[in-house]
Amino acid sequence: MSKQDASDDGIPAAEAPAKRPPLNKYALACAILASMNSILLGYDVSVMSGAQLFMKQDLKITDTQIEILAGIINIYSLVGSLAAGRTSDWIGRRYTMVLAAAIFFAGALIMGLAPSYAVLMVGRFVAGVGVGYALMIAPVYTAEVSPTSARGLLTSFPEVFINTGVLLGYVSNYAFHGLPVHLSWRVMFLVGAVPPVFLALGVLAMPESPRWLVMQGRIADARRVLAKTSDSPAEAEARLADIKSAIGIPEGVGDGDNDDVVIVTRKNKGTHGEGVWRDLLLRPTPAVRRILIACLGLQFFQQASGIDSVVLYSPRVFQKAGLQSDNNSLGATMAVGACKTLFILVATFFLDRVGRRPLLLTSAGGMVVSLVTLASALHAIDRVPEGHATPLAGVSIAAVLAFVASFSIGMGPIAWVYSSEIFPLRLRAQGCAMGTAMNRIMSGTITMSFISLYKAITLAGSFYLYSGIAAAGWVFMFFFLPETRGRSLEDTEQLFGGGDGQEDVREDGHDGQKKSTELTSSQQ
Repeated sequence: MSKQDASDDGIPAAEAPAKRPPLNKYALACAILASMNSILLGYDVSVMSGAQLFMKQDLKITDTQIEILAGIINIYSLVGSLAAGRTSDWIGRRYTMVLAAAIFFAGALIMGLAPSYAVLMVGRFVAGVGVGYALMIAPVYTAEVSPTSARGLLTSFPEVFINTGVLLGYVSNYAFHGLPVHLSWRVMFLVGAVPPVFLALGVLAMPESPRWLVMQGRIADARRVLAKTSDSPAEAEARLADIKSAIGIPEGVGDGDNDDVVIVTRKNKGTHGEGVWRDLLLRPTPAVRRILIACLGLQFFQQASGIDSVVLYSPRVFQKAGLQSDNNSLGATMAVGACKTLFILVATFFLDRVGRRPLLLTSAGGMVVSLVTLASALHAIDRVPEGHATPLAGVSIAAVLAFVASFSIGMGPIAWVYSSEIFPLRLRAQGCAMGTAMNRIMSGTITMSFISLYKAITLAGSFYLYSGIAAAGWVFMFFFLPETRGRSLEDTEQLFGGGDGQEDVREDGHDGQKKSTELTSSQQ
């Protein structure tokens, strides 16, 4: 647990443990299993980068249809991400992940067997819903099961596996591009139906989130999970006490009589997500409002800076830079996936050592520099006779690699880590669902507009635009995001101006009583 020193305003200082305890292997295994669902998103985004080249020839579709097909999955995923918050509060985090894998399996089959563009769109919708579920639930579960000392490391795993999925998608493009045109893109999609089967089986071996168990009154089950996922028995009891306090279970309740806990939690607001949207959007406290802005802003800038355009359309960028053959452009694109996956390890290693803010600011700064370099190189290539741009092609490739590396050391993983740890417990699932929705809206907007954008203002102009957005993101993060390293999940609200850490110490609006100890229902 973090050491907390009283400051003048009553907010304890964020401080890392003096001596890092050994990594909890059980929590590590849980985080890996949960995060592997994120492979599905990465694979589905990147496999389109190569599949579109052959799909266009086979189905005789236009560039506009391609960019809609490529980006629409992010809009469709809104259905899954917004539903995932309530679903995970109702059936639990674990079964929500199983549901995500099942939906994605169906979507991959539909896409791989689609006889027409219309059926492909149906497959994209089904897969998108599964992606939305997986993208929202993995970081929430991982944050709730992780000990404080390793939460940054473990909560970054979903992004690690997104990048792994991206790399696997590129490898699939390269491996199957030699098949006949009518088979190549279909095999690429059908391969994506294999991982969900094993992921669903693996998830069933995981424990449920201890915070969800407490919300259901299952204190004994939560205590057993916390004992396995904490660094010490004392920390396990402290985490359990924090969770009970955040939910509003009075001290002593649940220590011996589970029936009392069930009665209390059923009376307490929000055990299945009731009233949460009201407290997030209609009547938020100042602290919750600032938390929501921080989450939505971070997710906005993560995608608006153009990462998915680079991931999805890098073969076109490399062809513009001078790599004309499919083999060469797909090979360079595979290098992008490898670089993106490799540098994510930098973030996982340093998250709990140097903190979230330094990595975020370094990441955004590197993205600005690399985007300006890429845009300048492409601008120069436009003015060089064809066949004389080889040095500039090298600069373009290096800039793309630098861009994805910069993204992976900060903006990529930390947007999910940060969003999953700043919301109060009762608001966490739906709050993270809103952040995921913002992320998917921006990803869909960027990817569905990229071809039209670069035809209107050139590739160079597009990347200059993205660099300006990344610079604005740096300013937002510098002034608006406090450091959360070393803070417990029940403690982070104070960083945004919350009170004494009790999320429900506020007026109900029905009877005006405080709910730190007096548990009233939002449905009265």
